[in-house]
Amino acid sequence: MNRVHTLAFRLLAGSLLLWPCFAVKMQAQTPASQEPTKAANAKSEQKNAEQDPFAPEQAPPLPAGMTGSDTNDPRAKLKPGMHDAGEAAAGMKHILLLPKPGPFQLDADDPSNPKVQKTLGALGVADTSKMPKPFQMVMAQLAFANSDLAFKGNYLFQGNFYGVNIFDISNPAKAKLVTSMVCPGGQGDVSVYKNLMFMSVEMPNGRIDCDIQGFPPNPPPAAGAANKPMLPAPQKDRFRGVRIFDISDIRRPRQVAAVQTCRGSHTHTLVVDPKDKNNVYIYVSGTSFVRQGEELAGCSDAAPDKDPNTALFRIEVIKVPLAAPQNARVVSSPRVFMDPRTGVLNALSSGGSHGKAGEGMEKPTDTDQCHDITVYSAIGLAAGACSGNGIVLDIKDPAHPKRLDAVNDPNYSYWHSASFSNDGTKVVFTDEWGGGMGARCRPNDPNKWGADAVFHLKDNKLSFASYYKMPAAQSDTENCVAHNGSLIPVPGRDIEVQSWYQGGISVVDFTDADHPVEIAYFDRGPIDPKMLVLGGYWSAYWYNGHIYGSEIARGLDVFELSPSEFLTQNEIDAAKTVRVAELNVQNQQRIVWPAQLVVAKAYLDQLERSQALPADRITAMRNAIQSAERSHLRTGRAKLQSFARSLKESARTAGSATDSKRMQALAEILQRPAK
Repeated sequence: MNRVHTLAFRLLAGSLLLWPCFAVKMQAQTPASQEPTKAANAKSEQKNAEQDPFAPEQAPPLPAGMTGSDTNDPRAKLKPGMHDAGEAAAGMKHILLLPKPGPFQLDADDPSNPKVQKTLGALGVADTSKMPKPFQMVMAQLAFANSDLAFKGNYLFQGNFYGVNIFDISNPAKAKLVTSMVCPGGQGDVSVYKNLMFMSVEMPNGRIDCDIQGFPPNPPPAAGAANKPMLPAPQKDRFRGVRIFDISDIRRPRQVAAVQTCRGSHTHTLVVDPKDKNNVYIYVSGTSFVRQGEELAGCSDAAPDKDPNTALFRIEVIKVPLAAPQNARVVSSPRVFMDPRTGVLNALSSGGSHGKAGEGMEKPTDTDQCHDITVYSAIGLAAGACSGNGIVLDIKDPAHPKRLDAVNDPNYSYWHSASFSNDGTKVVFTDEWGGGMGARCRPNDPNKWGADAVFHLKDNKLSFASYYKMPAAQSDTENCVAHNGSLIPVPGRDIEVQSWYQGGISVVDFTDADHPVEIAYFDRGPIDPKMLVLGGYWSAYWYNGHIYGSEIARGLDVFELSPSEFLTQNEIDAAKTVRVAELNVQNQQRIVWPAQLVVAKAYLDQLERSQALPADRITAMRNAIQSAERSHLRTGRAKLQSFARSLKESARTAGSATDSKRMQALAEILQRPAK
């Protein structure tokens, strides 16, 4: 989630008098009609937004030359409901939903419910009388929202704005809760490394001791200052940054360090340096307000020309000694948006993005934050999704990342996250248009807005290839936009599973960067048909044979892929041969497939699909593989090796580079197949 929520956090912790500021920001991110906007209409829209910002809102007409979402898709008109919503799926099977544990549920749908008021009070809201009731509900729900996922062995770690839940997934179809740890502060994004767990904390209700009481609200503002932003009063026990827990006893995580940062940690990235076995690093992306210097020394939100040490326009790097994690500390604050020639800190800009439909481009804004950074240490690079820009970083020295390239895009509102292809030649960025709390997949929402952007990466430079947006139209009450995803390790293809909030889960093949295509999906109907309720998938990741979805409002979903015209059983089985001990998606690891014959069969299926080899030759190779499998490779090796030699010859004249690589990889397996 992005700056919408940052402003919401200010509201919650500071004063309800910030409400008008939040309403204005939401309106700024909401497309209006293409017709000229009259002042009277603008005032009316503003008043309606202040009364109920989450009421259903119809999309305006499509901008000229743009295409919207498909209303004929099976996902377009599913039955609404929290627990009984309609479902649609293709190419994947839903096998389990684990509801949120009791302490992580609001269990209230009426703003006057004492639990809602108590929750808002803990967040620092002294008086809710002037806060619209729908807004009260959404903010109270956000305090218990599920967030990101991490994996270690047979355990899944699900972050939450209220803490973390740890599940045993040794049998994914019968996954079960191991322990819950209450520790408020949002977003609660987690990562794990060996015996350590890291958690992002950004909201001002976070306490060093993880207590749920929050802090007292600010006193009423002085006369004439009612509409001015108010930062939370400094508190010595407030925590905003990255928590570190020892999880040697998985049932009893123990906090061993809490590293404070000026803007808190909206997200973080675990960085493992192949040359440094004694430490790990954490890249901290802060997107919220800068706390006061009285609360944390050295924090300043001044413009860079006023204060060269401003906490804006930078990320933080935390160094964590593995033998003594209690000594973790910030070791650098890289100025990744700086012009190295001039020293200007605010050298990157959005370049101007689309605003309200019919009102032309918004003015360029300086980029002063990263939302997510994905590192790929095997190639020494990181891809940063940094509000107004997508950037590439050199991370060979992980404590001092350096920017190599930056791009912007007028169709992008807020650069949110990034994924590399396994070979490092492509990067998929996401655009979180509307901040995750907006309906952005309606029939008239352009399919280039709130979408993925696929880039080629060559010689450390990005070049645009195409857009991809989940194609199904969603309703006016479904928050929907591109969000977090991970690679699915199908050999010979670039496939990603991705969350789209209430737009569900989409599996996209971007092997051909110019023509990405959806090959599987799962979706539920809207949580509420009358009001936009924050829900849907925060993240959807593949881990050791299954897809896991962190459902913001409902809980944890488990899926498995099914064969279809787009994906064969051999390809699914080949993906399942890849096993990892840990998975932190923003710390991307190189995928290596074993030289097993099931992987060879996946390559054969792909070469058949693309018609890269004659049918009789594919049949002969399949027969040879089946014969070798039946004998457990005691016989048939010579036949396989003969095919390997001919495949190497064919690879030289293949019709595409992709098929040539598949032939070469298939030949290597047939030459030396593993049992």
